[in-house]
Amino acid sequence: MVSTKNHNNNGGVLVVPINNKHEKEEQNKQTQQVMTKEEEEDKIIDYSERAQWLRAAVMGATDGLVSVASLMLGVGAVRTDAKPMLLAGFAGSVAGACSMAIGEFVSVYTQYEVELAQIKRKMMSGAGSEEEDVGMGKKVLPNPLKAALASATSYCLGAVAPLVGAAFIRDHRTRIMVVLAVATLALFVFGWIGSVLGKTPMVKSCARVLLGGWMAMAITFGLTKLFAFTGLQ
Repeated sequence: MVSTKNHNNNGGVLVVPINNKHEKEEQNKQTQQVMTKEEEEDKIIDYSERAQWLRAAVMGATDGLVSVASLMLGVGAVRTDAKPMLLAGFAGSVAGACSMAIGEFVSVYTQYEVELAQIKRKMMSGAGSEEEDVGMGKKVLPNPLKAALASATSYCLGAVAPLVGAAFIRDHRTRIMVVLAVATLALFVFGWIGSVLGKTPMVKSCARVLLGGWMAMAITFGLTKLFAFTGLQ
């Protein structure tokens, strides 16, 4: 509390107290706001960095589901027993997972080398400012092994759905419908997961995944059925 001296009409001195409580409260609020902003910045998720493994995981799961379901539907178009469908689905899941892992590793490792070389060139040239150097030091480089494992694992998870769906169905028509229904449900779930993790519109994400999967399965089934009419069974 601070006091000031003012002269009154009688020539005396009047002491007027001034309360600094309001000013202190304002300073405390400003300090809290600054601290809150800093804490929020620390908690903010960098979705561009998350997109590295998210892209590999969602793409792997969708690819595994669509590829294996399409293979099984294609075989089911010319064969009525379950064994050829299951063998084709299993072989497709193993081959696809290995292919996805190798392709993702090579692709992301190339990206890793390019970004690392770029950082080294900037640091050696000294052309960047101090803030840019700090930003480059904090930058998370892509991880080829993480991307490969995420891609292969998600591919296998996606391939499991149609395999399990067809494993216990004896009737041919029912088996085809079950594979299609399971694949549709899984595609919707994958699209929803991708939209939640990536903070993208759910309707667009799910519709994009569903339409792409339906087109792949329909084309595979239709072309294989067409070959069946030519006697190539």
